[in-house]
Amino acid sequence: MTSPGSDEIWISIFLEAQAAELGAAQNTLVAYGRDLKDFSAWLRRRKIGFAEADAKQVEDYLISCDAQGLAQSTRARRLSAIKQIYRFAFEEGWRSTNPAIKIKGPGRPKRLPKTLDVSEVDQLLAAARESGRNNIEKLRNTCLMEILYATGMRVTELVSLPVSSARGDPRMLLVLGKGGKERMVPLSPPARQALSAWLAARDETDEKRVSKGGQSSRFLFPSRGKAGHLTRHMFYHLIKELAVHGGVSPEKVTPHTLRHAFATHLLANGADLRSIQTLLGHADVATTEIYTHVLEERLAELVLQHHPLAKDPVEKG
Repeated sequence: MTSPGSDEIWISIFLEAQAAELGAAQNTLVAYGRDLKDFSAWLRRRKIGFAEADAKQVEDYLISCDAQGLAQSTRARRLSAIKQIYRFAFEEGWRSTNPAIKIKGPGRPKRLPKTLDVSEVDQLLAAARESGRNNIEKLRNTCLMEILYATGMRVTELVSLPVSSARGDPRMLLVLGKGGKERMVPLSPPARQALSAWLAARDETDEKRVSKGGQSSRFLFPSRGKAGHLTRHMFYHLIKELAVHGGVSPEKVTPHTLRHAFATHLLANGADLRSIQTLLGHADVATTEIYTHVLEERLAELVLQHHPLAKDPVEKG
């Protein structure tokens, strides 16, 4: 895939993905948009855009921000926005290189990804089985959630799955990831069962549509919209509804937190980073290493809470 066009289109697609997949807050999106437009304007004065900029130009831009007297937090936020859009562009195949990957900024505390514990995931899965206007929607919602948690797929990968990938009671799904890269992900027994039940209901609905003169859908999760399949926006709203129904704080739940939960729970149960990297479709294991920090934090909390030597001497006495 080549560059989608102007800097404005880059920013628009990037912000849409941030909103849909990560559940980024409106204030965060506004800040990203403002920072990226400032960088774009700086590049435009040099007759280039996001697609042509190299590491030297990103560094020169940061130097110019410093020269303007911008606060350290502002400069760190601007570099973060630039790093994220270039990582997104690299993964989408818009660029063959990421010019910002090695650039160090003024620094700010590293934010660990939000995740969910096993009981919260169980609550979401239970809510999916009970939520929907009819039995077909309940089967679809259950299938979506079971596959998402079983595979750690990105929501875009999930909603655009072709129905052909689900035929024959598969134990593995072929996923088309960012940049057109394919990977195989295994399905858990509950996910296979949910997939089989949904596929039967989906095919029946599809046959009725064809009998009335409509077209058969090639997607596992079809929709009447322009894309032809359930959109990531629709799924984002669905997962928020499931959180409310299941008694889990909606602020904690996005499609991406299920992906984080998948990786964190695997790591906690002994999976190695390289395997998790492959399952998540990360181009670099460094991206996967964030989950070791999540696990370390949880293990530290566990020790402080339960180890006898961690307790206050007065409390022990």
